[in-house]
Amino acid sequence: TRLGRPELGGEIVEDREDGLWSRSQLEALRRVVPELLARIVVAVDPPSGSGAASVCGIVAAGADGAGRIFVLADRSMPAAAPAQWSAAAIGLYRSLQADCILAEVNQGGEMVRAVIEAADPSVTVRAVRANRGKWLRAEPVAMLYERGRVFHAGRLEALEDEMCAFGPDGSSQGRSPDRLDALVWAVGELAAAAGREPRIRGI
Repeated sequence: TRLGRPELGGEIVEDREDGLWSRSQLEALRRVVPELLARIVVAVDPPSGSGAASVCGIVAAGADGAGRIFVLADRSMPAAAPAQWSAAAIGLYRSLQADCILAEVNQGGEMVRAVIEAADPSVTVRAVRANRGKWLRAEPVAMLYERGRVFHAGRLEALEDEMCAFGPDGSSQGRSPDRLDALVWAVGELAAAAGREPRIRGI
């Protein structure tokens, strides 16, 4: 918990005064996921390389058809080669019976889609491209959290750390917020598609 981590693990767990999310807010937004979800997506924010500091953001989220969005999993991978992060994304897609994988193509262009489709041609991949800065893209998603429309299924510690450390400069403690980027793509897609006809499935 937020209190246990500093006391038991000696970690520094703080919020940014200029941040979009707080730990107390996220603690209050944990919910059990409904048995039936109208739509599920897996978002992938690929790294620019495979060095020790690189992280491929892989986050899954689902919507229940009543305007509520649930962040289901964070399977982000540090220092991962394309074959590794594509396998992780496809595995999450299969296990959740997701509708599609959203792949940001700003970093690798069509290579991102090609890597996923080469690993499994049956996967539905939709390319998404960022035309605004990270902060501007994150703000509408943060507003959904404030309105009580987005919930977390359990504790997503690494993702939540990145969310609470995210600042107006577009970084989380000086690093690229790859997990957060994937979250923004997933939640944004589900919020935009709220009026579309869903297909109901259990998880």
